[in-house]
Amino acid sequence: MVASQILVWLQYLACLAIILFAGTRLARYGDAIGEKTGVGGLWIGLVLLAAITSVPELVTGVSSAALVGLPDLAIGTLFGSCLFNLTLIALLDILFRQGPILSQARLRHAASAGVGILLIGIAAISIWAGEKLSGFALGWIGIPGIIILILYLVAMRQIFRFERSHPVQLETASPKYAQILLGTIYLRFILAAIAVIGAGVWVSFVGGEIAETTGWGASFVGSLFLAISTSMPELVVTVAALRLGAIDMAVADILGSNMFNIAIIFAVDLFYTQGSILSLPRTLMSDAHLITAAVVMVMGLLVIVGLRFRQKRKTFSFISWYALALIGLYIFGAYALFTSGIGLG
Repeated sequence: MVASQILVWLQYLACLAIILFAGTRLARYGDAIGEKTGVGGLWIGLVLLAAITSVPELVTGVSSAALVGLPDLAIGTLFGSCLFNLTLIALLDILFRQGPILSQARLRHAASAGVGILLIGIAAISIWAGEKLSGFALGWIGIPGIIILILYLVAMRQIFRFERSHPVQLETASPKYAQILLGTIYLRFILAAIAVIGAGVWVSFVGGEIAETTGWGASFVGSLFLAISTSMPELVVTVAALRLGAIDMAVADILGSNMFNIAIIFAVDLFYTQGSILSLPRTLMSDAHLITAAVVMVMGLLVIVGLRFRQKRKTFSFISWYALALIGLYIFGAYALFTSGIGLG
């Protein structure tokens, strides 16, 4: 028994090592694509990196609902990942020594944060209404999930059109990746993406196995641990992007991942044939998710405020006020979920 647990933990560490190695290169080649194509780090992070780093949440959400029959765990993983992702902005702020991280990011990120708030708000209202919306569906797929997907796609299209019509001027006189051919960059980006996706999916399953073998399964600790495990690609890629100086790409990856996580609800609903996942009775879907959604929405508003008020210096020597608030809200959200007994009993 002890040997099997050690083996599982070794697999977990191996997953993290692969994510660390491939994730740093994914950020580098994403930065190179942005430079070569002129699209900009915001779009690369918002769409390409966000989709790649959110695949573990997609696989975990679908498998939790469709294979294991735990829609509550699926929503908990998606919402919990959003909670953890926004906390990464606080980590970036601490690591960035030159000043408040959001003061260096472009104001355009406010639109992404606003869309993220809207999407999780729709999901939260649907969970709150519960069975009252059970008839508001196409077959077993709930209309709220379809609305969320449509809004996500429309938002991505509008942001892309805006980025294309308002190109970002390169701040550096000499390109960083002039010596690498665009075709080579695309190939390396694809290989790094495959490695991140594979290891990310692997770590989600290994994380679930750890939760079961340690007795954390279907508990608050298990849900939190699984949410953090599936967010490891976001953590590695955003920190790597920051080290490259690609601040917009790092922030966009976080905000884009949150939007993608909520859009995943449609895919989960598609594979969960027992009814609309956002309109389940309280015996199958906990009210505690409303706490997570509310905290995520407040955190998103803080990000918008941080983007709008361009502070030149951090409130404290190493951290900005909004970063401290984000950490406090994450702790509050985790504690509220723990005391609510989500997944217990």
